[in-house]
Amino acid sequence: MLLKNHLIEVFKQASLENNFLLKENVVLKWVHRFGIDSLNDLLIYSSLKKENQEQAFPILMEGIKNFASKNNLSSAHITFCSFDEFKKGESLGFLKRTNSQFHWKNDNYKNFQDFLNALSSRKRKNIKKEREKARNFGGKIVRYSGNEITGKHWDAFWDFYQDTGRRKWGQPYLTRSFFDIAGEKMSNELLLVLAEIDGNPIAGALNFIGMDALYGRYWGCTENYSNLHFEICYYQAIEYAIENRLSRVEAGAQGDHKLARGYLPSHTYSLHWINDSGFSKAVAQYLDEERRAVGREMEILSDYGPFKDLNLEERK
Repeated sequence: MLLKNHLIEVFKQASLENNFLLKENVVLKWVHRFGIDSLNDLLIYSSLKKENQEQAFPILMEGIKNFASKNNLSSAHITFCSFDEFKKGESLGFLKRTNSQFHWKNDNYKNFQDFLNALSSRKRKNIKKEREKARNFGGKIVRYSGNEITGKHWDAFWDFYQDTGRRKWGQPYLTRSFFDIAGEKMSNELLLVLAEIDGNPIAGALNFIGMDALYGRYWGCTENYSNLHFEICYYQAIEYAIENRLSRVEAGAQGDHKLARGYLPSHTYSLHWINDSGFSKAVAQYLDEERRAVGREMEILSDYGPFKDLNLEERK
């Protein structure tokens, strides 16, 4: 409750001093949409206009540090910030960390074939073969969004999600009710791609639709068919992004197999404040070395990309 009350009070006070926060109050919008209890574990995505973000960012960062220090918290972390925020963070007393994920970038492609034309001949032929094999599973692939997603679809996807967790020796952390709530609260921001046989889903992938990107997050199946994973997770996502003029598809970390499908390593950025000054210095030294290592790894991986004339600086 301390964190909830503090966040709301900080934003109320900030709103009195900054009119743009009063008009576009991030926390109060979040509470109105998802309820007060959602602030227990809060990652804020700001929908502020760009000019207001520039004003709000140093205010919020200073507030985060003050709150963490006042309450004797060991650290504070801002994940997946923009590159501009990343650059400003250091001057505001935060440590900078870079990592990488595999992203597909839309180079103003007209359609999927236009994307294929940008690839080397061998990679282009491989993708065509994979898609052909994937579509021979005996059913059809359907995309659902908005009101098209029903409880039946969530029941099936819940089974897929559980199966993936079991096979990876992990503990699935989402609950069944999460999918119902997501479908109720943000159905127009979801893209559910399902492979169906006689109307029954046997595999699927859940994507989140952003303002300028598609975020691929969860995949699972109850029946295995050759290359169906690549089709549902990667190629359907690319087609959707092209059709809807999204700039990129973020397929997450790990999986060098994504390279051959047009997903190249791309930087991700985060900022970190550590209360203990000695520990903060040690972490800062490690992060300096890690940034160099990540850069080298990205350069090496990008050399294995499928594009004809790969320009790392343009595509990463």
